[in-house]
Amino acid sequence: MADPFDQAFNHRRARFEAETLSLMPAVYRFALRLTRRPEDARDIVQDAYLRAFRTFGNFRPGTNAKAWLFTIVYSVFVNRWHKEQRESGVSVEELENEFPRLLAAEAPAAFRESLSTRPADWAHAEVDAALRRLPEAFRSALLLVDVEELTYEEAAAALGCPVGTLRSRLFRARKALYVALREFAARAGYGPPRPETK
Repeated sequence: MADPFDQAFNHRRARFEAETLSLMPAVYRFALRLTRRPEDARDIVQDAYLRAFRTFGNFRPGTNAKAWLFTIVYSVFVNRWHKEQRESGVSVEELENEFPRLLAAEAPAAFRESLSTRPADWAHAEVDAALRRLPEAFRSALLLVDVEELTYEEAAAALGCPVGTLRSRLFRARKALYVALREFAARAGYGPPRPETK
């Protein structure tokens, strides 16, 4: 006679694997963009999946498993790595000061829409470098919404912040990314070239 405990465990594991294993590449990609180091990303994914399995009873079937896993990944990242990986990135305020001048001549909304509908561009070296320079809170908001296509509500839950805060971070991240990538955008055909300075 089968042990009821073993049966329950095997049933839980089968349900967990069915919900989460196909999402592992996206989870790893998100962890890698957060940590910027493959070995750290692998550690975070491993810890996140262990935590997800332990707390699988809290997962509601039919909800977004990807958003649930991203919430756990972000929590693991913050707890294990955030304090050690202080950002040396660009000043968002500095980039924002330059943005109004550029906005008069260029089209950031069109650029952003084109970029987010062409996933290959997110992997471009210049885009990746610009993403890495963003402060972590802004980078995470942008990755969750524009790259991983979570809703504002799902992304806010993953980051543990109100939706209004997420929207603010996302707005500022998009502006900063646009400014940082304006020359790449011109070369890639997203808008007019940057005016030459004399």
